[in-house]
Amino acid sequence: MIQWIRLVCLSIVLLGCGAQTVPDSNFGQLAVLGQVDPRFQSYNVEMVEVTGGRFWAPYGGPAGEVYRFREPEDLTNQRLRHLAKHLGPAYMRVSGTWANFTYLEAEGEQLEEAPEGYGQILTRDQWRGVLDFADAVDAEVGISFAVSDGTRDEQGVWLTEQAQRLVELTESYAGRIAFAEFINEPNAAAMGRLPEGYSIADYTRDFAIFLEWARANTPDTLIVGPGGVGEGNLEKEQIPAAFLGKLLLTAELMAQSPNTVDAMSYHFYGDVSERCANIRPKTADKSLVFAPEWLDKTLNDYRYYAGLRDQFEPGDPMWITETAQAACGGSPWAAHFLDTFRYLNQLGLLAQQGVQVVFHNTLAASDYALIDQDTHNPRPNYWGAVLWQQLMGEQVLASPAQATETLRLYAHCQKAATEGAVAVLAINTAPEPAQLTVPDHSRLWLMTSNNPDSAEVMVNGGRPEVDANGLLRGLEGEAVSGEVVMPPHTIGFISVEAAGHPQCR
Repeated sequence: MIQWIRLVCLSIVLLGCGAQTVPDSNFGQLAVLGQVDPRFQSYNVEMVEVTGGRFWAPYGGPAGEVYRFREPEDLTNQRLRHLAKHLGPAYMRVSGTWANFTYLEAEGEQLEEAPEGYGQILTRDQWRGVLDFADAVDAEVGISFAVSDGTRDEQGVWLTEQAQRLVELTESYAGRIAFAEFINEPNAAAMGRLPEGYSIADYTRDFAIFLEWARANTPDTLIVGPGGVGEGNLEKEQIPAAFLGKLLLTAELMAQSPNTVDAMSYHFYGDVSERCANIRPKTADKSLVFAPEWLDKTLNDYRYYAGLRDQFEPGDPMWITETAQAACGGSPWAAHFLDTFRYLNQLGLLAQQGVQVVFHNTLAASDYALIDQDTHNPRPNYWGAVLWQQLMGEQVLASPAQATETLRLYAHCQKAATEGAVAVLAINTAPEPAQLTVPDHSRLWLMTSNNPDSAEVMVNGGRPEVDANGLLRGLEGEAVSGEVVMPPHTIGFISVEAAGHPQCR
């Protein structure tokens, strides 16, 4: 199939019908930009997935429906485990807005409804299920803590009881909390069920209590934070003044608590979905899916939060602990091949900037999930994630010289490969074919779709799958050498085994 596409496209190029031709690159001399965490590509499991509750409603329901009840995710499901295992090693962040008001039962408790000041219940068996799942799929668990009214004394001061209970329960199951954020999105306190009127001073006081408790009681846990969201372009986002006035700006939070975390974290969504049009009138625009202004938007927030890191947490690594196509569950096309261009381009861009870990939201909940929550069928982004995980190693290299505005190329030392091998991610966003040159003994995984605005995706002309035993099928790679032409609106991973890069060992 690939050879046929290549020959046809080369014939088109020779006839002068418009493929972009770009010069050869010496893949063995690409500059080393840095190194990412071995668990660079990670994911979120929302707390409400674990407990069950009202989460983002599927499209097609009653007009104006935002939330709908969902049952707890069955984390013992073997198909889900098989799929998640191919994303490992990864971090699995169990958090989200719902974690801010989740009550963990004490030993012997079996509550019918959440205590006052909380919104939902996490049972001890559910948390053990999280730890068992993580162990089975090679994931390290990270969390944020409950901070709603129920966690506070009469003066509104945060108490450590619920946090201590979660740590002790984790240890009793021989589990480990690899990292923790104090609050999910503390800058958006009004949306996160924090007490009414919660202020910078309140956060500063509570964070100091949290930090002292965490360092004493879970010393091996990385403290990551503060986890702000959506501030890189506030003046341009047309956010209603009433909502904007309730934001606790991350710059002010960090100014009061400098040099306190192990990694600087933030969240990024390029826009909101239709479900949250009341927050931001402009929702994600499908007509811009291949446009630089959409694909590169992630850099705006990175630069903003990196500037805060340099000012208040100099030298700390950067983590994006939540990101996806659009906030509030994703647009309908978040589940389609169209979004794979944004997803993989974001990974490539952020790795070049030195971001250490990127958490996709979510694993298997709502439209932006990697895996369909009802069928457990992998979506196009899942296959992009698997190919990244198999090929793109920790050493980040400069983009090859063959890159153009619409042929985006990202290079890493290849994972678990022949010494000197380089892996290249190639993203053709143009409506014309694009051509690049690779050495002999290279291999190609070409992602295509007959309809990019659908959940259909093919790799090298066939449909990939994970079989009943958890084995990957249809991801063998196709031998290529010389001129390779990528059809319009396609994504390719290329193994350049003969690159001979001296830093790729």
